Amino acid sequence: MNSKLDFKPRLLDTLRSYNKKTFMADLMAGIIVGIVALPLAIAFGIASGVTPEKGIITAIVAGFIISLLGGSKVQIGGPTGAFIVIIYGIIQQYGFEGLTIATLMAGAFLIMFGLLHLGTIIKFIPYPIVVGFTSGIAVTIFTTQIKDLFGLSIDSVPSDFIEKWQCYLTHLSTIDWWCAGVGLLSVAIIAITPRFSKKIPGSLVAIIAMTLGALALKHYAGVTTIETIGDRFSVSNSIPDAHMPALTWETIKSLVSPALTIAVLGAIESLLSATVADGVIGDHHNSNTELIAQGVANLASPIFGGIPATGAIARTMTNINNGGKTPVAGIIHAITLSLIFLFFMPLAKYIPMACLAGVLVIVSYGMCGWRSFLALMKNPKSDVSVLLITFFLTIIFDLTVAIEVGLIIACLLFMKRMSETTDVRVIMNEINEDSDMIKGNIEHLSIPKGVEVYEINGPYFFGAGNRFEEIMATFGDRPKVRIIRMRKVPFVDSTGIHNLTNLCAMSQKEGIQVVLSGVVPKVHQALQKAGFYDFVGEKNICSHINIALGRAKEILAGD
Repeated sequence: MNSKLDFKPRLLDTLRSYNKKTFMADLMAGIIVGIVALPLAIAFGIASGVTPEKGIITAIVAGFIISLLGGSKVQIGGPTGAFIVIIYGIIQQYGFEGLTIATLMAGAFLIMFGLLHLGTIIKFIPYPIVVGFTSGIAVTIFTTQIKDLFGLSIDSVPSDFIEKWQCYLTHLSTIDWWCAGVGLLSVAIIAITPRFSKKIPGSLVAIIAMTLGALALKHYAGVTTIETIGDRFSVSNSIPDAHMPALTWETIKSLVSPALTIAVLGAIESLLSATVADGVIGDHHNSNTELIAQGVANLASPIFGGIPATGAIARTMTNINNGGKTPVAGIIHAITLSLIFLFFMPLAKYIPMACLAGVLVIVSYGMCGWRSFLALMKNPKSDVSVLLITFFLTIIFDLTVAIEVGLIIACLLFMKRMSETTDVRVIMNEINEDSDMIKGNIEHLSIPKGVEVYEINGPYFFGAGNRFEEIMATFGDRPKVRIIRMRKVPFVDSTGIHNLTNLCAMSQKEGIQVVLSGVVPKVHQALQKAGFYDFVGEKNICSHINIALGRAKEILAGD
């Protein structure tokens, strides 16, 4: 593994050729993204089980750092819907102090991922797992918003998914139709706004319209049942003091699993967002730099009362679509949010909860990726299994379990597939040496009596180690020499070496000599290091099948 530090913030590169035209483009994009981020930050904060201002603080602090230090030119960071489920669960179990510690630990893990150059590896997490838990999160977010969307009178909503829906069904009669109207109209406004304007965010239009509508209904029609943010939270625009939680070894140990989940999820979402952005702008982000920046952001955010943050695909695409060229746009987005927070935050108390629920319903729809989900259902059964298991585990249990089990199943299925790609076959009478087929020289090599030739095609690892035993069991007669062709074996692991050693030991007990042919340099080095050649004998290691057959004849002649 390369030990060189891979930390190259894109801001430094872009500033070398920065000009007024680029700044004006970044300025407009940053302001628009800041306005778009406002309702999302408030909604994500509330849905996560914290106050609305904590969502905005996260967007400001984390968004600024991710743009300042990140490995992408256009990435916008902040709180995202993907974290809602796990944040809410951590707060329920460990309190906000526990969430703060878990976020700090996640930040440390993300920095470690970047320093260890794991950015490219994280990209290799199987697509069915990503789609499975993303769709599961979307369904969970939608489920959590039903109470506020329809104004149901429920004192305490169960945390369990199935129990939650049972509770909703038993309280259907308590629907507040004013709240339901606000919520459903918000969904409609957000959905249709892009048809009229790509620049103006539908969520902002919905919040302004529904807030004014709710105020009008309250003052002129006497409607007081529409719950607002101010009815549930005390909204403040005061800048929080930096606070470091008390760290104990017991707390740290108990929070390792949720912290890792935050880190892995944050890494996946940020790198996925950066990759999508690369495809649009024709650029290439530095994944390890991005992970380090995400880590620093998640170290800073909780100190100021924030929650976990990562790269946000929707806000990143908004940045691109509105002309954002460099990380300066992301910094301006954070400054815009800061100004809104300082001067307009008290007005947030008038926003209806049903409207925020509508915003999150649209977010969950965007996250669900139902087209990708349905497309994956047509894939091989193993992929479908991983997809469905991850999806249902996310919904029924939690994200931590889903990711852990999903990765384990995916790894097991991958091993199974790899083992199936490795073929061990026996060559009976004649070898068709087709290495020179292009030149038109096909050599036919006859196999002497008393010699068996086996050929391994593919990696010889623990998943394919017992193939020899299966094949040899079918033969009645015992040969004098066994030639094993390994020209198409790209690598061998310790289990493969162990199995080869056992094969040689078993063969020698039966008076059979083993000869290896065509061992590639990488495999040769592994076998030599393991001391396998001392066991077999240097004479029995041949570079080509012709030499191996010649050696077999020598052994036969010696007997």
